Amino acid sequence: MGIIEKIADIEREIARTQKNKEYHLGILKAKLAKYRAELLDIKSGGGGGKGEGFDVMKSGDARVALIGFPSVGKSTLLNKVTKTESAAAAYEFTTLTCIPGNIEYEGANIQLLDLPGIIEGAAQGKGRGKQVIAVARTADLVLMMLDATRGPQQRRLLEAELEAVGIRLNRVRPNISFRTKSAGGIGFTATVRQSYLTEKFVQTMLHEYKIFHAEVIVREDCTMDDFIDVVVGNRKYLKCLYCYNKIDQIGMEDLDRLAREPNTVVVSCEMNLNLDFLIRRIWEELGLLRLYTKKRGEYPDFEDGVIIRAGSSVEHLCHRIHRQLPSIFKFALVWGTSAKHQPQKVGIQHRLQNEDVIQIVKKQ
Repeated sequence: MGIIEKIADIEREIARTQKNKEYHLGILKAKLAKYRAELLDIKSGGGGGKGEGFDVMKSGDARVALIGFPSVGKSTLLNKVTKTESAAAAYEFTTLTCIPGNIEYEGANIQLLDLPGIIEGAAQGKGRGKQVIAVARTADLVLMMLDATRGPQQRRLLEAELEAVGIRLNRVRPNISFRTKSAGGIGFTATVRQSYLTEKFVQTMLHEYKIFHAEVIVREDCTMDDFIDVVVGNRKYLKCLYCYNKIDQIGMEDLDRLAREPNTVVVSCEMNLNLDFLIRRIWEELGLLRLYTKKRGEYPDFEDGVIIRAGSSVEHLCHRIHRQLPSIFKFALVWGTSAKHQPQKVGIQHRLQNEDVIQIVKKQ
């Protein structure tokens, strides 16, 4: 029996197992995760293979993967917001390879990848599913393109396909410490009360993966699925922005309902409706900062900012400017919202915020 047949058998058993059989369901899900990882060969770097047109070098300040079913307007969006020409037509599978474009916003260069349409069964390699998903795992943000004229099932199907290959949307990694040991058996410690996770399940789950000596510390109320994700170790936690296209073809009531959903933007690519707001939301979801540098006695150069990630320190900025700069760094003067007073003398670990102005002083 091949891996695909084993996966199908486990999925059928999960479907007919009662929901109150949580322990048995957890073991089945652990086996399912193991077989899916083997199928896609993600952990060994296979990822389903790059394939023709999928070997796209990462460039710019961030990468956004444009994912959706065929003929929802991905190529049209790429043509509208970048200078790239991607074939667009009113029939399915117009795009057959990965086509990169570049969004310029607030001084940042954001790489937007137009990926071929996903079909059901992409996680098992149908269509070019493996290649599409492999590229999506390299992105900083998933832009899920949906058709506003279709029902909610399209979103659930896409999320299920990504979930099946270890891509977790709008979630953070569970607060679980997991470390294998050479001896001593399996140690389990929970610092908070657990509603689902038990020591028995943890031991059984680890034995399924041929792990007999490990230390597990759980610091939040986690599910069995959370623990499986940590053990499998190839999960990718990505932000996702849901983009509903073709809003010019639906009524105001449906438009209002979609626009109020979390992490959602509604647009019409053909009518150029709300595309500027979409780009701004992409910028916000990526968490990029635009900083300005200045020399002593001179005004800042507000025309040429430096783009870094939110939460970055002065050290990150120094590396971005020149890799040798941290070794000769003395202190920095910062003007902006991250400074308590203007300017503030800070060290290399000072956390910067958007629109800060910084002057770096080097050792003599």
